Amino acid sequence: MTDEEKRQLSDFETSLRHLIYLYDKLRRDYAELQRLLQDKEEAIGKLRTDYDTLNQSYVNLKSAMAMSLDGADVRQTKQRLSKIVREVDKCIAMLNQS
Repeated sequence: MTDEEKRQLSDFETSLRHLIYLYDKLRRDYAELQRLLQDKEEAIGKLRTDYDTLNQSYVNLKSAMAMSLDGADVRQTKQRLSKIVREVDKCIAMLNQS
C-alpha cells in the first residue's frame, strides 16, 4: 500500500468516525426531543383536565348565583331597567318634538 493510499484510508476512517459520532449525537438529541415531547403532551393533558374542571366549576357557580338572587336584587334590577326605559322614552319624545 502506498503512502497516498494510506493517507486516503486514514482520511476515510476519520470521516467515518466523525459520521458515526454525528449519528450518535443525533440519536441522543432525538431521544431527548421525544422525551420532551412526551412531557409536554402530559402537561397539556393535565392543563386540559384542569380547564375542564374549572369550566364546570364556573358553570356551576354561575347557575348557583342565578338561583340565589333574592327579591332585593331582582327589585333593584327592575328599578334600574325602568329608569333606563324612562330615559329612552324621554329621548324619543325630544326627537319627535324636533
